[in-house]
Amino acid sequence: MAKRVFEVWKGSNKFILAGRLIFGPDARSLIVTLLLIIVPVIIFCVFVVRHLRHEFSPDNAGYAILVVAIIFTIYVLVLLFLTSARDPGIIPRNSHPPEEEFRYDSSVSAEVGGRQTPSLQFPRTKEFMVNGIPVRVKYCDTCMLYRPPRCSHCSICNNCVDRFDHHCPWVGQCIGLRNYRYFFMFVSSSTLLCIYVFSISALYIKVLMDDYHSTVWKAMKESPASVILMAYSFISLWFVGGLTGFHLYLIGTNQTTYENFRYRADSRINVYNRGCFDNFLEVFCTKVKPSRNNFRAFVEEEVQQRPTLPSTQETDVEDSVGDPRSKVEDDLDIGEDILKISQRRNVEEIDEDICSRGSNAPPHNTSEVDLALSSDHRAPTIRSDTRHSSWGRRSGSWEIAPEILANSTVTESRAFTTPKEPYQ
Repeated sequence: MAKRVFEVWKGSNKFILAGRLIFGPDARSLIVTLLLIIVPVIIFCVFVVRHLRHEFSPDNAGYAILVVAIIFTIYVLVLLFLTSARDPGIIPRNSHPPEEEFRYDSSVSAEVGGRQTPSLQFPRTKEFMVNGIPVRVKYCDTCMLYRPPRCSHCSICNNCVDRFDHHCPWVGQCIGLRNYRYFFMFVSSSTLLCIYVFSISALYIKVLMDDYHSTVWKAMKESPASVILMAYSFISLWFVGGLTGFHLYLIGTNQTTYENFRYRADSRINVYNRGCFDNFLEVFCTKVKPSRNNFRAFVEEEVQQRPTLPSTQETDVEDSVGDPRSKVEDDLDIGEDILKISQRRNVEEIDEDICSRGSNAPPHNTSEVDLALSSDHRAPTIRSDTRHSSWGRRSGSWEIAPEILANSTVTESRAFTTPKEPYQ
């Protein structure tokens, strides 16, 4: 039965509605966020706004306060949904390392089967030109790709995210290229909602003071809910208000939270800064790029032709039919010459010699036979440009298919790692 992409997804994301909505692995924190928004608003509408319906002229003007509170709360919840339930800009993984980046260095070689084999070199970084300035990017071992500029791998979601800002536990999702705009609007709208609740609650205290000709303390005793809402809004305002101010600074300078915390002390040039006005236009006035992932698409199963070494009996039949060398190369598909089939014939001759000596010949030197067997059964040299299916997932520990390991001894070619250098 064919499976869809979200059913075989290798990241830590959670999907609902058959892959239509994608959340982070900590999506349960959304319940806490929803409660922190909805519960105070319900208390506000029941214990504060309800008493202000007829306090303004015309008589029903107070209903506008209730309508604004409900509509504004729904608007904040929609922004929260758009932030947490959509693809933040996940870059699809590769099924194999980028083989076009492999190269061989003859100066560093390993002796395999009596001959020198060039060592595999794999660059760990690449350079991209951004606004005429080179930017160094790293290779991601998990996703098996070179991360684009401003991309980073989220350890919580286990995905590479384009223009990665941070992973927000309050929304249960990474903040990246495709949802940063909605995240900022959610935070800034929450700030305005806190100001609104605080202001109307304070207004209600003032109304109570005027109606009962009492002091502020007596008015607060008349409506303890207003006091609680004012305290809650004030504390929340420090959090979401401070976050709004910080992201206004980041947008104005075209930075991400990740870049700001990581490169703050480096004093390097910000190659992405286009000026304050253009930076704001880039965030709020550009079209949101479509997702690179179709989570509801059916997975195309890749036919993996795992190479196997033919047995001695199969080789005898192949010898009589056609060229055994081309047959073995087709089965292995590794583009490397193996030992000639005639060596296997030598093995058979040695076996016959052993059988003939068993009854007539004197005891022979076992070490010589073992030496001959070990030399004739020497493993074929496996080159590093193996088919995709034989690569492992992590650089430096790519493995050969189990079928090959069961029949022969394979010499691994480790990935070359260049010294670590600072990158953008």
